[in-house]
Amino acid sequence: MNGENLPRPLAWAWDIAPGLLICIIIALASTFVSEHYGGPTLLYALLLGMAFYFLSKNPRTRSGIQFGSRTVLRLGVALLGARITLAQIIELGPAPILIVIGAIILTILFGRIISSALKLDRAMGLLTAGATAICGASAALAISAVMPKHDKLERDTIFTVIAVTALSTLAMIIYPLIVEAIGFDDTQKGIFIGATIHDVAQVVGAGYMVSDETGDVATFTKLLRVAMLAPVVLIFALVVARWARGQIGTTRGARAGLPWFLVAFVVIVAINSADVIPAQVQDGMVLVSRWCLVIAIAGLGMKSSFQEMAVLGWRPVVLVVGETLFLAGLVLIALIIESGM
Repeated sequence: MNGENLPRPLAWAWDIAPGLLICIIIALASTFVSEHYGGPTLLYALLLGMAFYFLSKNPRTRSGIQFGSRTVLRLGVALLGARITLAQIIELGPAPILIVIGAIILTILFGRIISSALKLDRAMGLLTAGATAICGASAALAISAVMPKHDKLERDTIFTVIAVTALSTLAMIIYPLIVEAIGFDDTQKGIFIGATIHDVAQVVGAGYMVSDETGDVATFTKLLRVAMLAPVVLIFALVVARWARGQIGTTRGARAGLPWFLVAFVVIVAINSADVIPAQVQDGMVLVSRWCLVIAIAGLGMKSSFQEMAVLGWRPVVLVVGETLFLAGLVLIALIIESGM
């Protein structure tokens, strides 16, 4: 049986169903392993997906995997807006907001400079720096969606997800020890943890490992970084548009225009800030967003092979580690100056 004789919507669904179903199965398996044995769900989904790389070459599953890694990804990023309100951001006060915004801008500039020094593609520098500065794997996926399309983009995205997830897990263990040794109060500890650790789950784990107050402050600080996803991705999209017009250089496949998922993200944040979304609906949107991202990373994993990752070499590793250390050092210095220590 094939979908050739079906109406167009049903034929499209028939075409993507096998590949998308595989992405969902991998997402379910990854979530089960994470919930029962610990560890980051996205990393499990990525590695399991890479084990099924051959399916991305199968004509029967290719389109569904592509749908999962692109369209489902964009939906998941848009729904991230349900986690954020303007009130949460304002509640932090001016100091954390300035520290977070300054750290994001400077980390992205640092990544751009270091990537050039390491003779890496400029898109790689923006991708890794954006993921490091904002919210780890989620930011990597969102930024990748507006990056110039080229043969190595998916490989670079997978590397970035692996790198920031591994470093985020390491930071969850080390950073609480650092802030305790320095002698920060609970609020300062929360700001440092929330402004430097890449992924939300690790921020929450590290923050509440110290104290409840530190965990609360770390979570809100992290959400501020997540809120910066929209303007950063918008700026990256405009830069890509300039690349497409040849004003910065020539990059095959770059597209202009404002991404629909970015508009949806901003609209959802605005609606959520007006407190008109029922709590149950908001929780449902956050849950759907999480599942979309896990499904998308499973699809991306299936489109990337371990062999392709192996040829990247040491330079991208140095790049991401350097960006992570730069971000941590920058926030640490800002907090020390702000507290007058």
